[in-house]
Amino acid sequence: MTSIRVLIADDQVMVRQGFTVLLDAEPGIEVVGQAVNGLDAVAKVAELNPDVVLMDVRMPELGGIEATRRIARRPETTVKVLVLTTFDLDDYVYEALRAGASGFLLKDASAAELAHAVRVVAAGDALLAPNVTKRLIAEFSRVTASPRVPLKERVGDLTERETEVLALIAQGLSNAEIAERLVVAEQTVKTHVSRILVKLGLRDRTQAAVFAYETGLVRPSGY
Repeated sequence: MTSIRVLIADDQVMVRQGFTVLLDAEPGIEVVGQAVNGLDAVAKVAELNPDVVLMDVRMPELGGIEATRRIARRPETTVKVLVLTTFDLDDYVYEALRAGASGFLLKDASAAELAHAVRVVAAGDALLAPNVTKRLIAEFSRVTASPRVPLKERVGDLTERETEVLALIAQGLSNAEIAERLVVAEQTVKTHVSRILVKLGLRDRTQAAVFAYETGLVRPSGY
């Protein structure tokens, strides 16, 4: 079985080395390189072609958001970006997701959580750390407070069921949970998700969630 190739981008050498040790000890995961800033990360992605980049947000010369944007814009790129953040949640994580990141993870995550995150993102799924998702939704609420493009102009190509699935994705439900909620097979949900991404021109579930909030299909509650 081919190992998941990981690039670690962080300006702190101890963070890079620590994550390298943790991930190299995991079966099926191989750290193929380290980057000291965003510019280095973009260059290393082109050189090493990793499957997943662990990307710090705040780095010198070029930050993680712009680095993520440049990586996501590479022609036919398959590289997934997993943003690393602190417990307090960087103000820029929302923008990192919009730039093309597939999710975010706390820097104090355990070895098991880190390995799980890498595997989830490498498989093409989104990953949002549960204990900071509420903060992220608050950011969605703040950023999308301005007038939005009418929903029908953005989601017109989706069927009623696809629109329903998109709303559930934005609420953080997995395919299995969506299948249970809608009383359909999980494979049916996977098919709906694939069609949603193709129709809306989105990379993954995380961007689908961002889209759902930005268009007003889902509105944060309690803020």
